[in-house]
Amino acid sequence: MASKSELACVYSALILHDDDVPITAEKMQKLIKAANVDVESFWPGLFAKALEGHNITDLITSAGAPGGGAPAAGGAAAGGAADEPKAEEKKEEKKESESESDDDMGFSLFD
Repeated sequence: MASKSELACVYSALILHDDDVPITAEKMQKLIKAANVDVESFWPGLFAKALEGHNITDLITSAGAPGGGAPAAGGAAAGGAADEPKAEEKKEEKKESESESDDDMGFSLFD
């Protein structure tokens, strides 16, 4: 689980990015101080250095993608929409089989 310090740094970085403000340790510290959160002094600098040179929007959009995300997203765009229905069908089949297996046991969460 993320600590209070880590969360404060993540949220401050997201706020700065959302406002199109460069993410620096000093600006993160100002936001964290304004939020009245106590953070060890090295956290904002660590986060600012880690995010330096990265496109934050790409990091956010690829957070849940398998295999690192960015190449997979590009591959889906190049592959076209024909691949998407197949993936949805597989997900639906998996959900149906899971519900059937619960029925076979004779009980469910709502009994």
